[in-house]
Amino acid sequence: MVTSGDFGVNDFAFKVATVNGTGSASANGLLLQALFRMGIPVSGKNVFPSNIQGLPTWYEIRVNKDSYTARSPDFHLVVAMNPQSYGRDIEEVVSGGWILYDDTKPLEEELVRDDVTFLGLPLAEMCVREFEGSRTRILMKNITYVGALVALLDIDVEVVKGMLQEKFSHKQHLMEANFRAIEMGASAARERFDCPLPIRLERMDATSDCVMVTGNAAAALGCVYAGATVGAWYPITPSTSLMDGFTEYCERFRVDPETGKKKFCIIQAEDELAAAGMVIGAGWMGARAFTPTSGPGISLMSEFIGLAYYAEIPSVFFDVQRTGPSTGMPTRTQQGDLMLTAYASHGDTKHIVLFPADPKECFEFAVAAFDLAERFQTPTFVVSDLDIGMNDWMIPRLEWDDEYRPDRGKVLSAAELEEAESFYRYLDVDGDHVPYRSLPGVHPKGAYFTRGSGHDKYGRYTEGSDEYIEVVDRILKKVESAADSVPEPEVLAGSHGSNGAGPSSRGELSNGAGPTSYDARYGLVSIGGCHWAVLEARDELTRRGLDVDYLRVRGFPFNQTVEDFLVGHERIFVIEQNRDEQLRKLLTIETGCPKEKLTSITYYGGQPLSKGHVLEGLAQHIDVPPELLPAGAAP
Repeated sequence: MVTSGDFGVNDFAFKVATVNGTGSASANGLLLQALFRMGIPVSGKNVFPSNIQGLPTWYEIRVNKDSYTARSPDFHLVVAMNPQSYGRDIEEVVSGGWILYDDTKPLEEELVRDDVTFLGLPLAEMCVREFEGSRTRILMKNITYVGALVALLDIDVEVVKGMLQEKFSHKQHLMEANFRAIEMGASAARERFDCPLPIRLERMDATSDCVMVTGNAAAALGCVYAGATVGAWYPITPSTSLMDGFTEYCERFRVDPETGKKKFCIIQAEDELAAAGMVIGAGWMGARAFTPTSGPGISLMSEFIGLAYYAEIPSVFFDVQRTGPSTGMPTRTQQGDLMLTAYASHGDTKHIVLFPADPKECFEFAVAAFDLAERFQTPTFVVSDLDIGMNDWMIPRLEWDDEYRPDRGKVLSAAELEEAESFYRYLDVDGDHVPYRSLPGVHPKGAYFTRGSGHDKYGRYTEGSDEYIEVVDRILKKVESAADSVPEPEVLAGSHGSNGAGPSSRGELSNGAGPTSYDARYGLVSIGGCHWAVLEARDELTRRGLDVDYLRVRGFPFNQTVEDFLVGHERIFVIEQNRDEQLRKLLTIETGCPKEKLTSITYYGGQPLSKGHVLEGLAQHIDVPPELLPAGAAP
């Protein structure tokens, strides 16, 4: 049993438990957007099964006036609409919390808890009485529980109705039915219960410069912004919506308004291997091309990734990580592909990898990935996860700079080739390890054989050891030189808290070179979607006088800031979401930090990381105030 006393205005978490395939996603989206439009910082997490319909599904909403967005596993209210999961749902409510459920059928006695309040409404009975048709009744039941929450949580009903008007402006009968369901649920709740509950909402003005978006949608927009025109993919959870978004944006922005001609190419390949081949072929021709996939897809693409690495062909891969292969939990989140993407393929390979922490960075890093891929002529990975990619995040409005121009790197024009005395595709002319490239058909002098690992620096076929070593050593130096071009780590040092470090403020976080010396004994290192839970946990420690510095890795290869941070602390705690401590191992392999200095704190159960996971892990090694630990955790 979970216990908590943290009830309050604009500071609580609740979740809705329904059945997959019953249309609850629209109702839950309506809830989240209504809170957002009330100016209240909010985040939403989907927990859904990997089947089409019939199994339990949940939608978690965290309301936090300080803009903390990490998952909270402490639910003050559960809307229990699925008898199949009643036991689990009722167990997860904090002591003193509330259960809203459909009492058309009575609750089984063994499910009742004395320390929570049960709020029963005959929702199914009400909908049978009010609406015609079984499907309509199922859908309207979802809207009816939204109406009940309008009364219980003091949600602005005019905001809700305004959103329904926007959605159903051309379908008057549906709008009227939804209005009726909202009013019916709200009236029933007010008749039966004292409304609002102690956990309630008040209008704020904390979201005016923000948007709600998923990481996959933001990444897709970043691809358009970066100038990508080719996308090839094979559908796989949780990355498919990235290509869906790219397709939608291209239909809007990549169609000639005068001729109607489409200026993009999107191909659903027969498998991931074929998709990778299409992307590499398009990159070789000079197009900005990408593929979205997940860990199993990266595995299948590995041979082509190696070809692109040795042939030095720009290509971009989005890896939206999930839990394990297809036989695992494909609809749960994890960070299990860190080592895979850093060294994907066969033989000696090493790649540029970017690690966004939210949709804002998914957008920004998508643009950076295409620039880096062409500047360094190499495969480049953007590695997010299911939590970032498919869940709803509040972020600052994305900035679109009309002055942006893609960095195409060292591409020789027809005029430059005409004037050149000679052209050798793999020759390091400038001493920066990056050769010049030409595009097919531009000029006869730019012709060359594209080869894998069996070529010398002039592009000629060879199986000679010395010639091979010379080329692959240059490629390694080229990739390692990208350490100063990938997104800089974020460093939070000293006794300052982040003030929530929500979407409108990064608090004391600094990009770029952090301090070269640190006062705190302990340092935290994390990556990607772990960031928001680590930030919140660190703030809790800082408020209680325990100084812990924090570095978030945003790109690989690691730069000097990472090395300095590791050197500057007595002990480093590496926080990540995988079993095998992959970030810790990468740090051990790629830096001079002794492995004994690095201690892992891992969570890999498939749910997004929470501050409780971080604090409970730290408590095994340092003195964490007991009041910060989750109920039942050992200090």
